[in-house]
Amino acid sequence: MKTRKLGDTDLELTVIGFGTWAIGGGDWGMGWGDQDEKDSIAAIHEGLDQGINWIDTAHAYGFGESESVVGKAVKEYGGEVILATKCGVLPNEDNSPYRFISRKTIFDEVEGSLLRLGTDCIDLYQIHWPEPPENVEEGWQALLDLKQQGKIRWAGVCNFYEDTLARAEPLGHVSSVQPQYSILDRRVEPGVLNWCREKNTGFLGYSPMHSGLLTGKVSREWYSGLPDNDWRKHKQGHPVTQYLQEPHMDHFLAFVDTLQSIAKDSGHTVGQLAVAWVLSHPEVTSAIVGARRPGQISETSQAAEWELTSGELERIEIAHAEFLTKV
Repeated sequence: MKTRKLGDTDLELTVIGFGTWAIGGGDWGMGWGDQDEKDSIAAIHEGLDQGINWIDTAHAYGFGESESVVGKAVKEYGGEVILATKCGVLPNEDNSPYRFISRKTIFDEVEGSLLRLGTDCIDLYQIHWPEPPENVEEGWQALLDLKQQGKIRWAGVCNFYEDTLARAEPLGHVSSVQPQYSILDRRVEPGVLNWCREKNTGFLGYSPMHSGLLTGKVSREWYSGLPDNDWRKHKQGHPVTQYLQEPHMDHFLAFVDTLQSIAKDSGHTVGQLAVAWVLSHPEVTSAIVGARRPGQISETSQAAEWELTSGELERIEIAHAEFLTKV
């Protein structure tokens, strides 16, 4: 699989990274339903067999569950795998998440992540969310200090936009940014994309398939069949789930049908189109693609070899613009 250099780092990442949000299980407030560990490990191994060379996880994903599974999977597989994880989301007493960064909590979190991942140095360590806002500088300095201590190789951020990036950068270079980026979520345009290009900062796009909505599998029946502990079922009014709720559902399904027609013309799936669209932007280092069971990542990862034509890109933009007039 093709690789791209991550900003100013020495990390050559495959253009698709394996995302592990969904394998954190279902009982932590932002889970995707119950998850079988054997399926998780098999899916990770399949991704590595496809040539993917890096895995993205987080302490938050099941509060250690995802990191532990990643650690087991990589140990069983053998070989070199680049590991990225995150800090800054902590559990409440009921195991629901809350966002909080501080020097103390980050230093505590990194020790747990090192242990669960089975490594003595994390390749890429990222602040998950810039919250509370008044702690952004303190949190970023903590990551820079962890790099000096040799516990992490490179430091990056997630869900930072221009304002918080501008606060972190003077303390030490932000090597990578990981925001959500999909055909349906373009908040990074043009600001964050331009910032990354100008600062030589890597860009890792998460949820290119918009948390499963751009897979071609969504229907009213699919949505009603989601388990109650799938966050897409119980998060009302969320920027992602809004399209699964009335009055947007009909327009959304019609939009996906149009994307499916574009993809089908070249023998591809909607999911592959969604990932290839993100990768068509030169600022993007890698797109993070999740999988929960064997068969998923082997299909989606084929997007790495699909370079959308100007005609295909234009058709996507026309369909998207029409969709926006209706929602």
